[in-house]
Amino acid sequence: MPENNFPKLHNAMWPGIVGKGSPDSEPAIELDTLLDFTAKAEVDGTTFDGVDLFLYSPHVDIDSSDEAIEALAEKISSRGLQVGSVVAPVWFDGTAMGDEDSRKGWLKAVEKSVRIAAKLRELGIRPHGLVRIDSAASVADWAKDPQANTKRIAQTFREAGKIAAASGERLAAEGEICWGGMHSWRHMIDLLEETGMPETVGFQADMSHTLLYTLGENAPEHRIVPADYHWEPDAFHAAMKQLTDALRPWTFDFHVAQNDGSVFGSGDHEKTGRHCVATDPKGKLNIARDSGYWLRDSAGEVTKAIPHICWDGCMFPNSVMTQQQTWNDILSAMIEVRKNHGWHA
Repeated sequence: MPENNFPKLHNAMWPGIVGKGSPDSEPAIELDTLLDFTAKAEVDGTTFDGVDLFLYSPHVDIDSSDEAIEALAEKISSRGLQVGSVVAPVWFDGTAMGDEDSRKGWLKAVEKSVRIAAKLRELGIRPHGLVRIDSAASVADWAKDPQANTKRIAQTFREAGKIAAASGERLAAEGEICWGGMHSWRHMIDLLEETGMPETVGFQADMSHTLLYTLGENAPEHRIVPADYHWEPDAFHAAMKQLTDALRPWTFDFHVAQNDGSVFGSGDHEKTGRHCVATDPKGKLNIARDSGYWLRDSAGEVTKAIPHICWDGCMFPNSVMTQQQTWNDILSAMIEVRKNHGWHA
């Protein structure tokens, strides 16, 4: 049988920015540098197919002209890569839970991101992917009035969904415990149901961040594993099955990642999942096996619902990110995921 060629294998570019660039952190890593490492990664003749982008300076100016977007597309395609999903920088000009001015700022970031995403699709370099969003609200602020605040976020998400749908795009909210209204698996489902646009506004699963949903980080009432849990295999697998059966129907996009079970913050990005390198011995996940919880249905059949998967590894030291072997190891892990849970088309 021919080797699986789907889902396509992408590398995230935002690890070069997230947790970088502030006075008390390491400098950002240029987009060109990360593109070069991605393009040079190779394992037994297999290479990365593309990249996912963060639409934020210094990588991509959210106010890019058409000419700048065309230059970006050329920069990426010249390295034999495509573009998949893009991250909207919604955190900097508002929140989905704020007052009207704050919500307008949040929606403007989505509108600008959808424009860039659609342009990249028009240019033929982006055959699949979506626009990632978050509530950009703190858990503490959300907790002041959970029901009203979830409705407020859902209202904003619906408006964003209309913006995306008008350009043939979809939105996905990533399961990170640091965002109010999205900080547990149950809150995430409540928010998506309240939004009520299942074809347009869905979920982006990240193996690292979303793993913390099982532990009840920031929402102990929604903890799935027992109180005395110490990563026993039976409890782990039962929790992952419950989690993914609940969220998989909403899942548009999937990040492959590793996690050591703790939380971490760097720069301005506080208390979220601790990404580990693919070979980290402290990692709690069997990447090749556990990705199947998201890429297979409850009966164990490959869903073929996600055309590309992306590695997400934020907050690594620059000394790690500027070693070619790091990216070869990541690519090797991605290949195993596709071998185990992919398909040929």
